[in-house]
Amino acid sequence: MKLTAKTLLLAAAFTLSGLALSACSPEVGSKEWCADMKEKPKGDWSANEATDFAKHCVF
Repeated sequence: MKLTAKTLLLAAAFTLSGLALSACSPEVGSKEWCADMKEKPKGDWSANEATDFAKHCVF
């Protein structure tokens, strides 16, 4: 497989956009995260989110 400059540039763009989007999420257990979870419909929570919410935001 031959890597071209265009392929490398495209891969770098995807990587940077992924990092930028993940940097916008508040840290699990922070006040901002708890507030976001309170706004999110409970049916959309994952099992991990529900556990983290109970551990960090309720107790």
